[in-house]
Amino acid sequence: MLRPEISASYQELSEDVERGSENPTDERGGEMEVHEDASSVILPDSELGTTAPSLRFSKTCLKNVFSVILLFIYLLLMAVAVFLVYQTISDFREKLKHPVMSVSYKEVSLYDAPGIAFYPGKARLLSCKHHYYDHIPPLINPGQPGDIECTTQRINYTDPFTNQSMKYALVVQGPRDVKKKELVFLQFHLNGTDQDFSAIDYLLFSSFQEFINSPEKAEFMKDCESSYSSWKFSGGFRTWVKMSLVKTKEEDGSETVEFKQETSVVNYIDQRTKPRSDQLFFVVFEWKDPFIQTVQDIVTANPWNMIALLCGIFLALFKAADFAKLSVKWMIKIRKRHLKRSHQVRNHIN
Repeated sequence: MLRPEISASYQELSEDVERGSENPTDERGGEMEVHEDASSVILPDSELGTTAPSLRFSKTCLKNVFSVILLFIYLLLMAVAVFLVYQTISDFREKLKHPVMSVSYKEVSLYDAPGIAFYPGKARLLSCKHHYYDHIPPLINPGQPGDIECTTQRINYTDPFTNQSMKYALVVQGPRDVKKKELVFLQFHLNGTDQDFSAIDYLLFSSFQEFINSPEKAEFMKDCESSYSSWKFSGGFRTWVKMSLVKTKEEDGSETVEFKQETSVVNYIDQRTKPRSDQLFFVVFEWKDPFIQTVQDIVTANPWNMIALLCGIFLALFKAADFAKLSVKWMIKIRKRHLKRSHQVRNHIN
């Protein structure tokens, strides 16, 4: 049983050997196929090697584009900073040329008694009294001389505008106590006039005490008449004058004083039997409120703010210039590195 099987297996082995000796080229072809398979496996590595530079090149392009965009942004910011510098300097010069008017109020309980200069002409002062709390008692014997309880001063001086004619002024001390609503009530009488209209001129100046202390009262009154405006009150009426004080500070540091007035006129019913040319004048002076108004020009341009703003702008400019310089250097460096790598790849291919 074993012999036939051994002979059969031996016969098959000999047939395989003969077949191998008859087809040696087939084995070489198989080896070539194995090498070709190996080469086909190695091929993807070479493809990755060729695609890696292209990926690096695309990243470099993106970085360069991003750097260029940043550079343009910083150049735009620099242009805006330059415009802000120009605008800041222009605004500062404009504010220096056009100061802003500032108005402030100071509350007082007592004013410095103003001076009231009357130019009565032919009229005569009948009475002058101080009253309080806006109360004026009824008139007693109107048209007849009464009590003069005010501080008065009579003065003659040359007209400051013509320097020829003489002027006669009756200077009266005005009210002081604004809290108690102090007022000065005066009555004048004019017995006959050849004019079509009858009125008495008056002017206000800031301090009666300055007038009293002045050694040259005539010159003082000439200066007041040149500096202050004059008003009128008519006969046959009671004129109520409410005063307010306005102080103006000039650029040279000097201070000017101006009076503002609100007047109300009430008709006087004269029940006397008198000639038609006989007239009575009534006038009341009172402070309107306890506030002194101060007006001054203020330059709103602050040089320190402008200097701080300019320093910040110039610092931003220098930082932007430094960043732009570094960006340009970095772009040049990246460009040189890219050229160097492309040259090395070219040499390797060659």
